[in-house]
This record gives sequence, C-alpha cells and structure tokens, in this order.
Amino acid sequence: MTKANSSIPFILLTIFAVIGIFVPLVADFDGSEVYSAADITWVLISAALVLLMTPGLSFFYGGMVGKKNVISTMLQSFIATGLISILWLVVGFGLAFGTSIGGFIGNPSEFLFMNGLNGHEPWGGAPTIPILLFALFQMKFAIITPALVVGGTAERIRFTSYVLFMILFSLIIYAPLAHWTWHPDGLLAQMGVLDFAGGTVVHMSAGCVALAGAIVLKKRKSLLKKEEVKPARVPYVLLGTGLLWFGWFGFNAGSALGANSLAVDAFANTNTASAAAGLAWIFFDAIRGRKPSALGFCIGAVVGLVAITPAAGFVGLPQSIFIGFIAAILANLAVHWKNKSGIDDTLDVFPCHGVGGIVGMICTGIFASTKINPDGQDGLLYGGTEFFFNQLLGCVIAVAFAFIMGFIVFKLVDIIHPLRVSESEEELGLDITQHDESL
Repeated sequence: MTKANSSIPFILLTIFAVIGIFVPLVADFDGSEVYSAADITWVLISAALVLLMTPGLSFFYGGMVGKKNVISTMLQSFIATGLISILWLVVGFGLAFGTSIGGFIGNPSEFLFMNGLNGHEPWGGAPTIPILLFALFQMKFAIITPALVVGGTAERIRFTSYVLFMILFSLIIYAPLAHWTWHPDGLLAQMGVLDFAGGTVVHMSAGCVALAGAIVLKKRKSLLKKEEVKPARVPYVLLGTGLLWFGWFGFNAGSALGANSLAVDAFANTNTASAAAGLAWIFFDAIRGRKPSALGFCIGAVVGLVAITPAAGFVGLPQSIFIGFIAAILANLAVHWKNKSGIDDTLDVFPCHGVGGIVGMICTGIFASTKINPDGQDGLLYGGTEFFFNQLLGCVIAVAFAFIMGFIVFKLVDIIHPLRVSESEEELGLDITQHDESL
C-alpha cells in the first residue's frame, strides 16, 4: 500500500471528526411519560452484551486458525468495533432505519451523524426507550456482522483490503437487508417475513458473503499442499464460545426491546437451542466414529445460537430444542460437504452461520405461534401456510442478494486494492507480515 493510499483512512476520519464539531445540538424532549426505566435498563445491558460478542468472536476465530495467523484473524474481527461504530453514526443508521425509499433503503440524510436523535420521537417498534438507545443497540448488530465474514477469508486476506470490504459490506449489503427486514416499510417486512433478531440480516448475510469471499480468494497455499493446519489455541475457542453464549442473551432477549415476557421467552429459547445443538453436534460425531471434542461442542453450540436467533421471540421452549438439534445436524453435514467441495471457507462460516440462519428462518415459518407473540404469525404447524412460504421466499431473496452482492464487493475491493497477500507473506503468516506482532 502506497503512502498516499495509506493516508486516506486517516484523512476520512479527520473529516468526520471535524464535521462533528459543527453538527447542531438538539435538546432532548421530556420523555418522562413515554420511557420505561426498566426497558431502558434492559436494552442498555443488552447492547453491552451484544458488543461483548465481537471480542468473543475474535477469540472463537483466533483459536481455530494456525499459530502464525491468530492475531491477524482476531484483529480483523475486533477492528469492526471501531470502524462500524463510526460508520453507523455517520450514515449507517439512516440507511437502515431512515424513512423508506421504495422499501429498499432508508433515507441516509435523515439521521446523518445521528443529528436530531435526541429530539426525535421513539422508534415505532420500541416506544418505551429513546431512539438513540435503539440506534446504539442496532449498532452492535451492525458491528458483529462483517466481523463474522472474517472466518471465511482467514489466513490469506490483506488487512487493509478487509477494512475496505467492511465499509462497503456495511453500506451495500448490511444496511439494505436490515432495512428490508426490520423497517416496517421494508421489502421483506411488507411480505410478512419475520426475523426476530437477525437470522437473515446477520447470519445468512454473513454466511453467504463469506462463501463468496472464499470463492474469490481461492484456496490457501497450505490446503493446496495438503498440509494439516491445527487449531492454535482450543482454550481460546472455549473462551470465545462462552463470551458468545453470554452475549447472545442480549442479542436475542434484548431484541424484545423491553423488560417483558417476550424477553424471557427469547432468553430461555436461546439457552435451550444452544445446549441442544452443542450436544447434538458431538453425539452425531460419535455415531460417525469421531471422538467428542471441545471444538465440536463449541461449534455446535454457536450453530444453535444462530438457528434460534430469527425464531427466539416467536416459538415455544420445546420447539427450541428441535431447532438447535436439527440445525446442528444439518450444519455438521454441510461442513462435511464443504470439505469435499474444494471451497476454502476457512472456519466454516457458511455451513455454520449461513446454513444455521436458513434453518432458523425456515423453522420460524414452521413453529411460530401467536400464543408466544401476538404480533407474530402462526407457522405451518398451526395452519400458517402462506406465512411459511413467505419465509421461504424471504430466504431465497436474502441468500441471492447477499451472495451476489458479496461476490461483487469482494471483486470491487480486489480491483481497488489487492485482496490476497503475496505467497511469501502467506507463508510467513499474517501476524508478522500484516501487523509485525506475534504470540
């Protein structure tokens, strides 16, 4: 990267910082009769829990790659906490939740620099908390989504190129999907598609884009040489799983956007599905002649968390066991298929997050019940045939959009700045060649 090019990120950040000085302040309106102290408290805690998931993801991914790529992989995820926070404040929230433009995208000027949020009425779906808190809660989802994609491109992608990818991904892929799904005037929302906490927006998008990235980047040299790359730090994976599981309570239960019975249902479903999936993964491995492994349980548990995410506020507790169970089995089989396909999705992002998200969305279409959430729909099991097919169509649209746009974005980044490190850099490892650091 030339000296001129390397100065561009600093110049942009400087511009944003200086512009911020001149953004006019708006006094907060008196919300004493609108806000709920309990709801504010719970969503504040939930936002903090969701943010904890990103460093948790860093440990989860960092422990699974080879020893010479641990720091680079962890930083590629962790850098999103800074990068996407600023991007979301400047324009991301407006694109996702601004006034809808044809159901496809929000008006980016409406919340530019989050100007006027203090004086804005609460978000329609969260009437008891300030809209600023809603925006900050949603920011944490926007942070972790591009961080998830890291696992598909690990051990061979240039750090600076990945930073550029994160920016384009957030603006071109994440923001439209969030708008389609969670804005009441969004394309998928108008179709009747339900996604409680991000099965489509977060996991399916990350999984499909990671698959596109793996195809664009091609195989690692170690795989071409048929070298075995052992996980560098399995305890890191265990730690990362624990942080993810803990943070996911904010991810799912926090998406109730209040301290209410729906948050309790989502909390219970989250834990149950993850537990069932972790067990299903290692038990399924056992009947196929494999030893039960820490890695297997951790991956399974995360798949369960992924699968229950879209369904957490729409299904009952008994159904969450099945959702975790079936997602783990299908994801396990998808990993086996991927290994035979020749696609080098380094840390199985598509089999785990892509497949897990798809399973969760389809299961929402089957098991959702208005007895759990009166604002939802009845699934196929309870007579909701039309809703079930809407969920299927929503999945097809989201998968096609995420994969095609992901492929385009990776190709575009490669034109602007080469995606892949040189063969010598890959051989030495990205920790040293990209960051001049090592374990």
